[in-house]
Amino acid sequence: MIHTTPRLATSGVSSRAAGWTCLVALACGWLPAASAADSRAARVVSEGLEWLAARQTRRGNWSANEGRYPTAMTALAGTALLMEGSTTSQGRHAEAIRAAVDYLLSRSRTNGLIGDPQADDRYTYGHGFSMLFLSQVLGEEEDERRRDELVSVLGKAVLFSGRAQTKDGGWGYVSAKDGQDFDEGSTTITQVQGLRGCRNAGIPVPREIIDKAIRYIHACTLPDGGVQYSSKGGGGRPAISAAAIACLFNAGEEDDTHVPRMLDYARRHLGSISNNGFGHWHYAHFYYAQVMYRQGGEAWTDYRDRMEKRLLDDVQHDRSGAFWPQGYIGTVFTTATNLTILQLDTAALPIYQR
Repeated sequence: MIHTTPRLATSGVSSRAAGWTCLVALACGWLPAASAADSRAARVVSEGLEWLAARQTRRGNWSANEGRYPTAMTALAGTALLMEGSTTSQGRHAEAIRAAVDYLLSRSRTNGLIGDPQADDRYTYGHGFSMLFLSQVLGEEEDERRRDELVSVLGKAVLFSGRAQTKDGGWGYVSAKDGQDFDEGSTTITQVQGLRGCRNAGIPVPREIIDKAIRYIHACTLPDGGVQYSSKGGGGRPAISAAAIACLFNAGEEDDTHVPRMLDYARRHLGSISNNGFGHWHYAHFYYAQVMYRQGGEAWTDYRDRMEKRLLDDVQHDRSGAFWPQGYIGTVFTTATNLTILQLDTAALPIYQR
């Protein structure tokens, strides 16, 4: 099972702070010992987070291969660290989280974009993941000055996303204006999840932006439940289909009439953990794990156990900790997404709670 940190019943204490308290309690022997499988999973998660922290630059960022996508990688790595229970002011990874927040705040531009078009050639990914990460930080931020800055940056970021949306309701790798109104599924899902995080944190999000995105997903859903690459076509993609379901769930559309056949499609292609017969395996399961976690029950338990075994079998180690080198985007991406999967049961972040 993927129980990385036992949870305590607390009153007036944040879920992330409670997660940190539990880690201390477990280390001191105040909680019952976990099973061997639980202990190994917890150890790998801890070592994986140490590996990420060791790879953070002095500027506070992480990057993909060849130094690409620094904004997106920083937001993803920061989110994985947040799920452990640390905040910007307390916990094992507080310093790394603070540095990541400072880096992303420094990337906020006057037009609302979080990122740099010169360094982030697909900057909507970084923008969406940054909205998600910073919105989760906002709910726990105790420093009034930093809270005000987060609210300002996220408010402008939401407006940028609205302006960047295409006429069909999706998003492309860059804004609609910069990309001649091109859209594609994966960046659309990133925007919607980031916008939902902002809304949960109290940042106003115009409903029409979300409604257009939902219509976009409907239009891209094929009769067999697969979600195609773009509104212009491209065929059903397992990775985008899983992400689209997570997107609808985040938008509060669990009862959407498209969801049952989308779930059937996802199960056919992603239900077997060993199936590598499609592209972007880690990305697909990053979102499919969120879908299964929201489903709960035996379906989640079975999937979780099989996924944990696969990830623990694949993990590698060096002197900095644990990591997963698979994937052409790079080891930071794969490690951050896998650690997110392994920590879903902690329910430390609002965006990943049932």
